[in-house]
This record gives sequence, structure tokens and C-alpha cells, in this order.
Amino acid sequence: MSLAPLLDAAPAIPLHAFAAMAAFALGIVQFAAPKGTLPHRTVGWIWVALMTVVAISSFWIHQIRLLGPWSPIHLLSIFTPVALVLAVVAARTHNVRRHRIIMVSTFAGALVLAGLFTFVPGRIIHTVFFGP
Repeated sequence: MSLAPLLDAAPAIPLHAFAAMAAFALGIVQFAAPKGTLPHRTVGWIWVALMTVVAISSFWIHQIRLLGPWSPIHLLSIFTPVALVLAVVAARTHNVRRHRIIMVSTFAGALVLAGLFTFVPGRIIHTVFFGP
């Protein structure tokens, strides 16, 4: 394993990857920790900020070009901030069920599912973990 391919990439790529990894770790903490507490809300705001960085930074990543400079994964980058706003609104209006559904779905789709695609041969994260 070598971080060199990630660190040598365009600046948006390591920003995107490290923010996603931090969001993944904090998401796991959120799932395990007690809900509705001050630490849950604090970590939740940090997670929302990290996911915002992940979504926005992706617009400067154009390794896969299917529609001009864009790929279908960029649709997720549009959807994620919208989902985050809806989840925060749900939490602030005490709609816990809706908040949970949106947050778990965002974690599963934007971090787990999208993250799995970074391990496809030829992608930078694949090279980081498995070599060239």
C-alpha cells in the first residue's frame, strides 16, 4: 500500500478521498453512538461538512468522462447536498425516522456504494491499495 498515487494526483482528488475516508469513519461512529446527544449533533455537523466537501470537490474530478467532462457519478454529487439539507431539516423538526432514513441512505450510497467503485482496477484508490 502506498499513498503516493493519491498524493501525486490533482489537488481535488486527495481532498475528495481524505474527506470521504473521514466521513466514512465518523459515519461508523455515529451509527454506534447514542443518538440525540450533544456529541451526536456535533459529530453530525462535522459529517455534514465533510460530505459537502466530498460532493463539491467531485466536480473538479474528471477521470471518467461519459457526458463531456462528467460521469453519472456526478449526479450523486448533486443529490448529496440536497439529501444533507433534507436530513438536517428532518432532524431540526424532530422527524427522527426521516432523518435516519436519509442519513443511512446517504452513507450507504455516497460513501459505501460509490466508495466500492474506487477499487475498480485503473482507479487511483485501487492503485493505492493494490499497486499498479
